[in-house]
Amino acid sequence: MIVEFWGHEFKVNILLGGIGGFLIAVVSSMFGFGGGPFMVPLMTIGLGLPMYVVVGSSLLAIFFNTLMGSVRHFQFGNFDLLFFLVMFPAAILGGFIGPQIAKRISPLMVKRIAAAGLAILALNLLGVY
Repeated sequence: MIVEFWGHEFKVNILLGGIGGFLIAVVSSMFGFGGGPFMVPLMTIGLGLPMYVVVGSSLLAIFFNTLMGSVRHFQFGNFDLLFFLVMFPAAILGGFIGPQIAKRISPLMVKRIAAAGLAILALNLLGVY
């Protein structure tokens, strides 16, 4: 499928994106994270999209996944109101400041920072760090 974004065209494998997005949503909802650490590589490597398209697109996809996961965890009683009240304003502020920083540094540096974050997450999930 050809996707057009602000005058640029990209060839995207919609089947890979749909199946990958579904699997990421299931796994991230099981383990309690938004899915960004897996959605970004799927979209950049698997779908071949540039970072400036991936960042906003993955955040929008993750928003709905996170919203549904949060609702279900709330229904199961896995919800801490105090933690939410602390984290929510911090997330809003970070969501405002992050793109400002990303706009001022090179796309290569953004990828390197993302890769370092993924490596730290992987080590943590494996119990190494």
